Amino acid sequence: MLGGSVYIALTRFTVSLAGVIILYSLMSEPRFGKKRTMLSYGCFSAVLLVAACFWYIIDQESCVRMVAFAMYMCFSVFAVFMSRDHIGLSIYKLSLTFYLLAVFLIGGIEVSMIFFGGNVWVDIIVRILLITAMAFFIERKIKTSIRDFGNYMENELDRVSAVIMTISILFGIGFIMNPSLKEYTPYRLFQIAMNFFLTGALQILAFRLYLHVGREKEYEKENQLMQMNHRLMERNLELLQESVEVSRRIHHDIRHHNAAIAEYARRGQDEELLKYLREYGKGIDGNLPEAICANPAVNNILSAYTRRARKEQIGVSLDVRVGRELTIPNIDLVTILANAYENAIYACMEVKKQAKSRECLIHLMMKQKKNKLVIYCSNTCRLETELIHGQPKPEFTGGIGVSSIIKTAENFGGEYDFKNDNGLFVFRLIMNIPAAGTGLPGSPCQNAPGGLI
Repeated sequence: MLGGSVYIALTRFTVSLAGVIILYSLMSEPRFGKKRTMLSYGCFSAVLLVAACFWYIIDQESCVRMVAFAMYMCFSVFAVFMSRDHIGLSIYKLSLTFYLLAVFLIGGIEVSMIFFGGNVWVDIIVRILLITAMAFFIERKIKTSIRDFGNYMENELDRVSAVIMTISILFGIGFIMNPSLKEYTPYRLFQIAMNFFLTGALQILAFRLYLHVGREKEYEKENQLMQMNHRLMERNLELLQESVEVSRRIHHDIRHHNAAIAEYARRGQDEELLKYLREYGKGIDGNLPEAICANPAVNNILSAYTRRARKEQIGVSLDVRVGRELTIPNIDLVTILANAYENAIYACMEVKKQAKSRECLIHLMMKQKKNKLVIYCSNTCRLETELIHGQPKPEFTGGIGVSSIIKTAENFGGEYDFKNDNGLFVFRLIMNIPAAGTGLPGSPCQNAPGGLI
């Protein structure tokens, strides 16, 4: 069945290799651009097909038995290099591709043998039809889900489970592609069909499981964003309420001041009036809110959380040097600062519950250096604060904000890290400031470095 001239063998090799490349490419994320990827696969295919034809000419029997497996192993090594997926995820996708390879290889052979007396061209045509049908289905129906599943699987799947799933595919295919099974009986067809079904069903279950787990994580992140927005609205409401109270107080006091000034003027007490005005001016200056930075969004959010930290008797030092107008949108700045400050306050409050005598401090530094924005936040934390995959566990941050910080930072090519330095939690971030277009950087302003507020 798999014999014939070298030209027929070359046609089979070409169809099978092209099918494998197409199916794998639909499921994987390429490392390089489209043109380079296509050129690389073309050169690799040409070399591999020439080598397979030479093998077929030299030893046809061993080539028929082993060429599909050998070519696929070569392709697997090359595909891992061409994909930007994690190595474990690439291996799993290659296993799925191997499963699809078995489907169109065995499908072509079985249809040709049972219905057309082993016609080689029927075998080739059936392979092409099956490859086209599978590629069309993946492209139109499940391509996006597969890639999302890959992202979820990479984050959620442990190594043992990945190995078991991969081995299950290989074992299922091992029987199907056994060249020693030469009897074409209904029972053999039933065995092949059951192997395909069980192996495929297992992968579908895994696919749905990790897709569900991943989407639950996405819902959890969305819930965190909603909670973050709720807290930001609370801070903004506090600012608004404070502004209203200040306005009422000024409106109430100004009537008394006007009455006093009018009385001094009526009596002609100029010296006393000047003295009163000087005292009044000093009082106004003393009641003005302390400016942390000229950037309104940064200033407001830091002011709100600094007042909250004071209420909790937490020491705060700020070193803020940023322009009045950054090209980073205010909502992104607020997202990072609010979450970092919120988590720092939460951590300090947890420390106070655990050890009331322990002093709690928060230090936040924010600086603009050319086209970079640097943010550093350190705070007192519990000694047992743990990190998973470089991120603090939700129970040590209140469950809010870390994912929002990371997502926002990555939008600007940011690099970040978290660590627990023996009871001092440190968050560091550096990210790019976009080129001017939405706003021009202003002059940097500074709060007294390291000064307690």
